[in-house]
Amino acid sequence: MKRSLLETALILLAATLLTGCQRDMSDLEDFVETVKNRPPRPIEPLPEIKPQETFEYSAFGLRDPFSNDLQQTEPVASEDNNAEGEGPDLTRRKELLENYPLDSLAMVGTYAQGDKYWALIVDPEGTIYRVSVGDHMGQNYGEVTAISEDEVKLLEWQRDGLGGWIQREATIALTEEE
Repeated sequence: MKRSLLETALILLAATLLTGCQRDMSDLEDFVETVKNRPPRPIEPLPEIKPQETFEYSAFGLRDPFSNDLQQTEPVASEDNNAEGEGPDLTRRKELLENYPLDSLAMVGTYAQGDKYWALIVDPEGTIYRVSVGDHMGQNYGEVTAISEDEVKLLEWQRDGLGGWIQREATIALTEEE
């Protein structure tokens, strides 16, 4: 008897659930039909596109502003100071140590190899380079002129503001380890 009562309860529950699934959907269908019959809203017009003003670059004698090459191919000479021929060689390929300012480089030692004397220079990233007389370093076209046990002497080129170049001496001293 318990079993038949349980079976009857399950059948009644299933019938109740199935009756709930057959709900009338006419109100939903009416709403969908009403929305479909509404007139569409007007689409806003696209904004008017204004033509760009054209610009003609007429400074052909000057450096190209879109060029990635920051070196000039020819040294600039001024008529006021007659600096033609004087100045750094702007056509040569830059060396690695010319990417850093001179004050960010440090001398950490020297050594001799055969009859050649070398200085050990460390860059801001910690890489050590060996430098000899004639090598270049620093961002002002510095050329190593002499190496001693406690310093490296350089000759740098600076613009004089009139289109010419002036030379100045610079040194990198040996740094003491702490």
